[in-house]
Amino acid sequence: MVSSIKKIIVVGSGIAALSFAKTISASCEVIMMTKKQFSSSNSMLAQGGIAAAFSAQDSVDQHVQDTLAAGCDHNDERVVQEIVSLGKHMVKQLVEEGCPFDQTENGMPQLGKEGAHTTHRILHAGGDQTGKTLVQYLKNQLGSHIHLCEYHHVIDLLVHEGICIGVVWKDEKGHVHTMTADAVVLSTGGCGSLFETNTNDPSVTGDGLIMAYRAGAQLVDLEFVQFHPTLLTIAGKAVGLVSEAVRGEGAYLEDETGRRIMKGIHPQGDLAPRDIVSRAIFHEQQFGHDLYLNISEIPHFSVRFPAIAAMCERAGVDMASGRLPVSPGMHFLMGGICVNEYGETTVPSLFAIGEAACTGLHGANRLASNSLLEGLVLGNKAARRIEQFPKRKKTIPSSTIQESWSVPEISEKQLSQWMMTYAAIVRDEDGLKTLLQSLLQVPYQQINVKDITNGQIELSNQCTLAICLVRSALLRTESRGGHYRVDYPNRNDALWRGMQIVHEKGHIHIMKNERIGAKWNVYS
Repeated sequence: MVSSIKKIIVVGSGIAALSFAKTISASCEVIMMTKKQFSSSNSMLAQGGIAAAFSAQDSVDQHVQDTLAAGCDHNDERVVQEIVSLGKHMVKQLVEEGCPFDQTENGMPQLGKEGAHTTHRILHAGGDQTGKTLVQYLKNQLGSHIHLCEYHHVIDLLVHEGICIGVVWKDEKGHVHTMTADAVVLSTGGCGSLFETNTNDPSVTGDGLIMAYRAGAQLVDLEFVQFHPTLLTIAGKAVGLVSEAVRGEGAYLEDETGRRIMKGIHPQGDLAPRDIVSRAIFHEQQFGHDLYLNISEIPHFSVRFPAIAAMCERAGVDMASGRLPVSPGMHFLMGGICVNEYGETTVPSLFAIGEAACTGLHGANRLASNSLLEGLVLGNKAARRIEQFPKRKKTIPSSTIQESWSVPEISEKQLSQWMMTYAAIVRDEDGLKTLLQSLLQVPYQQINVKDITNGQIELSNQCTLAICLVRSALLRTESRGGHYRVDYPNRNDALWRGMQIVHEKGHIHIMKNERIGAKWNVYS
């Protein structure tokens, strides 16, 4: 007798994956696989908070408008409206359930302000440990039908007759296994490690994006990469993130002489959108200036931001000086796997949620603290969608496992240095073409799947993703949000406004940013 229990594989363990697992009913068995420890995710590192129009002085409409403004006319407005509205409801539910958000003296959530927000709407937990607190809270809500499998490194997807039917994974000893399921949900994060200076967990190497790409799913908007302006930087090396909430509490950027660098750059000053602040810092650094975040006007800094204070102490920063040395680093990928409003990809039974997915919420530049919100909402919607699907009536035979892997003969360090040099905060055609030519000339060796290491798999994925990203950056001959072309500085280019660059296996499309069901209209 065939069981009526549906089996779902979730790859990843961040906010989106946990929101999915919290929502899915006990009629589904969920296998949550993570290639390292459960705590190895970007969600665990999220300091700033989660944005929601919570206060009486705020509104969903204003949150929507701030999101669209930050996204530089590249968002899907319908998706923005839905995620912001449903997200507000879900955050209120978390508050009512007792999720330990920081509170004011009268017991209400304490709301902070971050870049490009026009009002205070950021809920925090543990001061600057919101992601960690939310992850632990959601984990504690999971039922017995959720099975967490650490050190299960998913390396590929099983596809049969165009339908995703499971995964290929390696255990700690390097042995190869397969597992079939009624649906697979990718919640693997973005691709921070593709850039030498980044804020991401080291495990975030773009695996989910390239697994989906190999399976036939579309990748979109890879050129839109957000750099966070303020990474604590010691002797030229970034040692950790300094949350935008610090500037929201009154900190400001200055050079070695005390000159405030954001004056006259943008009406919102130090709380301008992240792409603008990062470029301003980059510009100052090109002229040899050292940049600092002045925190002298924030009372009880170590109480308000305990994790950041501890990080500074470990790094040997003299906090009594009131200045933290900072520099920008890769933070978030606005593009990703093309999905509809339920997280469905263009491959049946394959879903993507969280940073791995591109919903249209973020546009060309993510509004601060919208990522945890998106993860909550999309995880919830994907779970409810999958619950509606019937269980497969018969066992589908496993696809053939890819036996031979092409592994680039280049170090991850060299690759990330190339990306940082030519495809980071400021780009141009000459640099991008130089980078693409270098990437295409990298030699490859063939390694059997039984012998390949996890590091080699990650490097193979990273090289493929780097080529896709650089080709996208070359195609978009304008500047918009996180994609800044010094040779095309005008971001209001009418030709490109709202156009998507979509990667499909073997070719690239330029498509209009307009949804019809789960598909994109072809523009040219």
